[in-house]
Amino acid sequence: MNKLIGTFIGIAVLGWLASAILTAVHFWALPLIPESAQAGGSLSVITSEYGYLGAIPLALFGAIYYIVMITLGGLWLSTKNETLERYLLPITGVGVVASAGFVYLQLGIIGAVCPFCMISAFSTFALFAIELVIKYRGGAHQVPPVSAAKVWPSVVIAVTLTAIIAMWSLSVLPLPIPGA
Repeated sequence: MNKLIGTFIGIAVLGWLASAILTAVHFWALPLIPESAQAGGSLSVITSEYGYLGAIPLALFGAIYYIVMITLGGLWLSTKNETLERYLLPITGVGVVASAGFVYLQLGIIGAVCPFCMISAFSTFALFAIELVIKYRGGAHQVPPVSAAKVWPSVVIAVTLTAIIAMWSLSVLPLPIPGA
């Protein structure tokens, strides 16, 4: 069970990375792209009318969702709180429904695929699947919690490194930015 929850946290970190990269592109790269640039592939998706809720990029909501999942996963691993476990499933269930809708928009409406969006969708589905497996096996409370002193330093390092990687990725992604 503890390995499954550790995998849950790792997959949430992967989703956080994909969402953080997309959020960074929205905030720091898109304003530099000339309007004359051809938006294809990922840019077609993230610049579409479906890429925002008002003026807020959906990627930012995804990044927040994954930070919450990482935090709840760390709490789950270090406390084995059954109430927390009960609330996680409906939260990720909503995430699965939202991800399925976003995949439909990419494939059915926009006609382009954003690989980072697909990584996020995969991550959400995987989180939900892990929770179902743990629930099917009787719940995580069956095994002792992992010491918070072991959980939280690893979580903080993973989130920090992925944030650095997300910012660095702006310098290597093939974005149509003059001089890039």
